Amino acid sequence: MDNSLRRGSLEMVAAMLISGTIGWFVLASGLPVLEVVFWRCVFGAVALLAICAAFGFLRPGVISRPALLLAIASGVAIVGNWLLLFASYSRASIAIGTAVYNVQPFMLVGLAALFLGEKITLAKLSWLSVAFLGMLAIVSAHGAAQGGGEDYLLGIALALGAALLYAIAALIIKRLSGTPPHLIALVQVSTGVVLLAPWAKLGGLPGEMPALASLLTLGVVHTGLMYVLLYSAIQRLPTALTGALSFIYPIAAILVDWVAFDHRLTPLQWLGVALILLAAAGMQQGWWFRPKSLVIKGH
Repeated sequence: MDNSLRRGSLEMVAAMLISGTIGWFVLASGLPVLEVVFWRCVFGAVALLAICAAFGFLRPGVISRPALLLAIASGVAIVGNWLLLFASYSRASIAIGTAVYNVQPFMLVGLAALFLGEKITLAKLSWLSVAFLGMLAIVSAHGAAQGGGEDYLLGIALALGAALLYAIAALIIKRLSGTPPHLIALVQVSTGVVLLAPWAKLGGLPGEMPALASLLTLGVVHTGLMYVLLYSAIQRLPTALTGALSFIYPIAAILVDWVAFDHRLTPLQWLGVALILLAAAGMQQGWWFRPKSLVIKGH
């Protein structure tokens, strides 16, 4: 393995491990979800502003007006994605919310078919069916390990909504290929600050040190540092390896949920999680059954 590939792999692993702990810090803050997302955007904007300045991305002309408008639109979707996903954690647990959230590649495929005219292959439909079976397994297990059944189903619905918003954001970002990704992230979190400021408590930061530390970590580490690691890894790694390493995120989230909050999944929930992750991996890696081609030897 060459140095660039090794460095990219380490950066991707670090980014996914950081992502896997997001739910822990969201719940540890003890604050309403809207406030958590607002302060994540604030601290994330400060961190990303410094990063973009260091990379020279704040020069005039780096981003065009149409690209800026698209980045703002993706920011609206990303902020909505955070709100729904974080709200799902306290209802369906971090593990289940994260697992359900991983159906977003299939939503992206559907949106791409609707708006970009991309074809949906038999392989993608088959993996979608596997993911759907996983969803049925998780939904049918409501109330077995979590509290009220209705709250659990609401958590799943919120995670699905978050996945849809992420797919919409990803579809928009596809049209921003020439724009530095760190700058896109800065526009997204800045959009979040503007959107949420009217509803967030602006009297000041929470006085309790655990809450303040959680918010600072979410903004600086889970937004600023994580974006730098993720985008650097994506530039260095082949797409297949990036997709494979991305599954460290849900695995880490499940382990964090177990260690930090003692949320243990039932066998049926484990089956559902495994089916969803298998389906997402299969689609991203292009796994499918292909008949061996016949080889006709010449004389």
